[in-house]
Amino acid sequence: MLNKIVSVMLLFVVSVSLIGCGQMRHAGNDGTQGYQPVLKPLSHNDSLRLKYFYLEAMSQQTAGNYATAYDMLRHCLRINPNAAEVHYALSFYDGGLNSDSMALADVKRATELSPANNYYMERLAEAYIKTGDLQRATETYEKLYERNPGTTDLLDMLLKLYYQTKDYEKAIATIERTEKLDGSTENTAITKMHLLSMMDRKEEALQVLRTLSQEHPYDLNYRVMTGNWLLQNDRPEEALQELTYVLEQDPENSSAQMSMLDYYKAAGMDSLANVLRIKMLMNDDTPSKTKLVIMNQIVDDNERGGRDSTAVLNVFRTVLRKQQKTPEIAELYAAYMALKRMPQDSVNNAYKRVLQIAPDNVTSRLQLIDAYMKADELDSVIVYSKPAAEYHPDELAFYYYLGFAYMQKDMDDETLDVFTRGVKHANSNSNPDIVSDFYAVIGDICHLKGLDKEAFAAYDSCLQWKADNIGCLNNYAYYLSLTGDSLAKAEQMSYKTIKAEPGNGTYLDTYAWILFKQQRYAEAQIYIEQALKADSADLSADVLEHAGDIYVMNNNIDMALEYWRKALEKNPDSKVLIRKIKLRKYINDEK
Repeated sequence: MLNKIVSVMLLFVVSVSLIGCGQMRHAGNDGTQGYQPVLKPLSHNDSLRLKYFYLEAMSQQTAGNYATAYDMLRHCLRINPNAAEVHYALSFYDGGLNSDSMALADVKRATELSPANNYYMERLAEAYIKTGDLQRATETYEKLYERNPGTTDLLDMLLKLYYQTKDYEKAIATIERTEKLDGSTENTAITKMHLLSMMDRKEEALQVLRTLSQEHPYDLNYRVMTGNWLLQNDRPEEALQELTYVLEQDPENSSAQMSMLDYYKAAGMDSLANVLRIKMLMNDDTPSKTKLVIMNQIVDDNERGGRDSTAVLNVFRTVLRKQQKTPEIAELYAAYMALKRMPQDSVNNAYKRVLQIAPDNVTSRLQLIDAYMKADELDSVIVYSKPAAEYHPDELAFYYYLGFAYMQKDMDDETLDVFTRGVKHANSNSNPDIVSDFYAVIGDICHLKGLDKEAFAAYDSCLQWKADNIGCLNNYAYYLSLTGDSLAKAEQMSYKTIKAEPGNGTYLDTYAWILFKQQRYAEAQIYIEQALKADSADLSADVLEHAGDIYVMNNNIDMALEYWRKALEKNPDSKVLIRKIKLRKYINDEK
C-alpha cells in the first residue's frame, strides 16, 4: 500500500516549497478564503531543524523506508505544526494507513496554510471525492479552473462530477466551455445529446444530432445516429427517412442496415427483416462482427419463440456455403449444434469447418480432440493434436491429449518424446496437475527402458509440481524398493498413498513389499492380506508372488506355496516361481 501511496506523492512533493513559514492568511474550514491570525515565524534554528528532518524523510521515503519517513514527518509537525508541505505529504500516508477522512484533514490543513498552491487544492478535491463529498469536490475544482482557465482536464473532471450529481444544466455548461476552447467534437456533441435527452429536452437533443449531420454531410454515420435516436424515441417514420437516405447513398452501409433491422422488428415486418438478415450475412462486405450479431439475433429469436432448430441450422448452412474470411460464424454453428445435442459426428464436422478457416483456433481444436478422446478414437486424437503443438507450442493441453493417445496405443517412444517436449514449455502459469502427470509418465517410461536415474529425476520433478501425486508416489516407492536403496524414503512415500486410498490393493501391495524389503515381515503380512482382500477378484501374479514371499518369511510355508502356485498359473513361464515352489523357500531374483 505504501509503495502505491508514495509513488503518487512524489509527483507532487518535489514541485512544492520545502518549508512553510512566515506571515500568511489561510482558508476557513469550509474552504473559502478568510482572515486568519498572522503565524509566528519559526526561529532560525527551528527552520534548519525542520528542513533537515523533512529532507531526511524524503530521503528515507526514496529508499523505501516508509515507516521511518512517516515518523520523521510526524516529528516535523512537532517542530512546526503549520508546515503546509508536511501536512500535504502526510495525507498520502494517512490515506493509505488510516482513513480517507484523516487524509482529507491533512490536505485541507495544507491548503489552508498555503491557499495559492494548486497541487494542494487538486489533492483536496480528490480527497473530497474519496470521502463522498462531491459538492465540495466540485466547488474546489471550479476554483482550480478559475486559477487555470483553459485546462481541459479540469473541465473533464467537472463534467464527470456534474453528471454524477445529476446537475445536468451545469454539465452542459461545462461541455460548452470545453467547446469554446477546442471546438465542437463528436464526443462533446454526443454527450450533450445524451444529457439533453435525460432532461427530456428531446427536440434540443435531436437538433444536436441534426447539426452534426449538417456539419459533416459526407459522414453518413451521423445520419444513422439520428435514425437510431428517432427509433429509440418512438418516431419510426422519421427514423425511416433518415435510414432510407443513408441506404440510398450507401446501399451496403452495415450500420444503417442493422438499424433498418430494428425498424422492421419494431414494425412487425418479420419477413422483410429476415430477407435483410440473409442479404447481410451473404454480403462479403458486411463486417464479421456484424454477421455474428445477426446470427445471435436469429438464434435468440428462435429460442424465445420456442421453435425447433431446423430454421436456424438452415440459415447457418446457407451462410457457410460461402467461403468465410473469419471463423466466428462457423464457431457459433458448432456451439449451437453442441447446445442442441446434435449427433457428435455432425458436431465434429462443424469443428473441422472452423479449423479449415482458422487452423490455429484453440477452442474448436480442443473441443474436437476432446470428443475424439471420449469416443476412444485415438488415431483421430493424434491427427488433430500433432499440428496443434506447432500452432500453439505453449498450450500444454495439446501435449496432454497427444501423449496420452500414444500411451494408450503403447507407443512409448512417441509418448516420451511428446511429454518431454511438453514439460519444456511449463511455467508458473501452467496447470500443476498436468505438468506433474507429464513427469510421472516420463518416469514410468524411463524405468521401463532401464533408465532408473532418469526415471527417479522425473519423479522428483513430478512431486515438485504436485507433492500429492499418488500414482507417482506409489511407482516411485516401488521402483526404489526394487533397487534396495532409499527404503526409508520409499516407505514414507508409499505410506502417503495408503493413507490417501486405504482400499487400493496396488498401493497396499507396494507398502507391504517395502516392509518386506526392510525385513519387517509381520507388518508386511498385515498389509499384504489387506491387498489380497481389496483385489480378491483380480489378483495379479506379482501380488500373489509377494504374498507367498511374505508368508514364507513368516514361517507359513503352506500359505506361501498356495500363493506361489496361484501366481504360477497367471505367469507359467516364471522360472523363479518354479524354483521357489520346488525349493519351498524365498529366492531373491531382483537385480
